[in-house]
Amino acid sequence: MNQLDMLLHQAEKRRDDLIHIAERLIAFPTPAPPARNTAEAQKWVAGFLKETGCSVDMWDVYPEDPNVVGVLKGTDSNRHQSLILNGHIDVAEVQGEDWDTDPFQPLVKDGMLIGRGAADMKGGLACVLFALQLIHDAGIKLAGDLIVQSVIGEEVGEAGTLECCKRGYYADFAVVADTSSLHIQGQGGVITGWIELKSKKTFHDGMRRNLIHAGGGAFGASAIEKMAKIITALGELERHWAVTKSYPGFAPGTNTINPAVIEGGRHAAFVADECRLWITVHFYPNETHEQAAAEIEDYINRVSDSDLWLRENRPVFKWGGSSMIEDRGEVFPALEIDPEHPAVSVLAASHSAVKKQEPVIDVSQTVTDGGWLYNAGIPSVIYGPGDLKNAHSVNEEVSVDELIDYTKVMLSFILTWCSRKKDCPM
Repeated sequence: MNQLDMLLHQAEKRRDDLIHIAERLIAFPTPAPPARNTAEAQKWVAGFLKETGCSVDMWDVYPEDPNVVGVLKGTDSNRHQSLILNGHIDVAEVQGEDWDTDPFQPLVKDGMLIGRGAADMKGGLACVLFALQLIHDAGIKLAGDLIVQSVIGEEVGEAGTLECCKRGYYADFAVVADTSSLHIQGQGGVITGWIELKSKKTFHDGMRRNLIHAGGGAFGASAIEKMAKIITALGELERHWAVTKSYPGFAPGTNTINPAVIEGGRHAAFVADECRLWITVHFYPNETHEQAAAEIEDYINRVSDSDLWLRENRPVFKWGGSSMIEDRGEVFPALEIDPEHPAVSVLAASHSAVKKQEPVIDVSQTVTDGGWLYNAGIPSVIYGPGDLKNAHSVNEEVSVDELIDYTKVMLSFILTWCSRKKDCPM
């Protein structure tokens, strides 16, 4: 029995160990929001990584929300391929939901692991840790570096993964173990933005007649009503995008501009002199968030040029942000797969060997931290267990068999990729 066959046998034989790791992770309540609650879970992950032979780096991104990175140094890392395995420790919030069980007291029922984060994505993170444990227990030494990242903040746009990139963690390839039903996926991107209108003059409500009728003798307008004009323009641009842009795997019109939140006015006795619109923009894998924002600004500025009041009271744009909690903004860069990349071929072959069928290579209908890795110049894919329909859901669940299969695929991929020389042709 070769090394890989032995590991695959152990993965099946020790499935209870995988369940234990997943249940232990789920039992840590790490919902975001409210966030600032992952320290204990991350300490546990750090301890696990140390026990499996990794050097560990743990640092606070926010108070009580640290990132953890474990590095299993390869025996010949300069000449062999390196790999990042990435996952987030935070989970979706639980507020007044009618669960059949406590969401943070996981259990296995009818072959399904149930608990908050089972599908998104503590199940996937557990598989990564389990694979690392099996490699360690077998005494296998990888030639290339293996880097495991357990990050915070993904659910609220806090980009713990970006902080790993800023800290200098880099590899020849990265796999984000997020929810994908074992599809190999890229993703579109998301950016939020604020559009603000602020009048240079403030008027009493009693002056409204003078503002809206010819000969009233006053030049002004309601910022709320002018924002309605901008919302209409955003809808026009959104429909234009639906007709003129497309990307394989996405239904037409997936690149949306959602006017999500509006705030305006100060009091019923005033003509509204300010208004703010919070928008969420989805764009395709072959676009950047900078491009999407620039197109919106250009279009809205052209609309403003045709309006007397907007010409004098220009819309102000604020894009993105580092946290939906701290500054009410987020960015998720897009991730475009290169299907010809050697690592994608190796991963696909590993999947086929375990599942006895070719993998689906497509695009996620949501976003992950994978875009930050891709944005940092690391070829990346999303590939993880769990069905997206179960993510964030009441009675969130994932198939235990799928967790085992995922672990087996990753064992095959890790051994093959980290044994491959950097200059080795396919």
